[in-house]
Amino acid sequence: MLAFIVEKYAKTGAVRAVERPEPTVAPHDVLVRVEAAGANPLDSKIAQGEFKLILPYKPPFVLGHDLAGVVIRIGSAVTRFAVGDVVFGRPTDFRIGTFAEPSRSTSTTSPSPPRRRRRQKPRRSRSSP
Repeated sequence: MLAFIVEKYAKTGAVRAVERPEPTVAPHDVLVRVEAAGANPLDSKIAQGEFKLILPYKPPFVLGHDLAGVVIRIGSAVTRFAVGDVVFGRPTDFRIGTFAEPSRSTSTTSPSPPRRRRRQKPRRSRSSP
């Protein structure tokens, strides 16, 4: 999977794209195919090392705090979500990593209302007279 990681804390150039293995899914985990990830000031401050004292992530780690996507795998103890659910959310601290193709989150902390993906009906085109 493609992921954006922080190899070392730095003011510039801390984040780079790499291939990493897909995360494993624990009993309470949800694996989401990320379709959108938000970059916010917290991500840049973490990459720069400004939060090392309170959020001591050990490089290398995948960056990212916000996501929207589709559930592609669930753990054996997950009951709130199903494969195919459209979700959005923010993983808990120390479980970040939404700047990756699939991202893992704990099902008990995912703040999104699950929504079943529905097939869209093709739109009829209006024919002109």
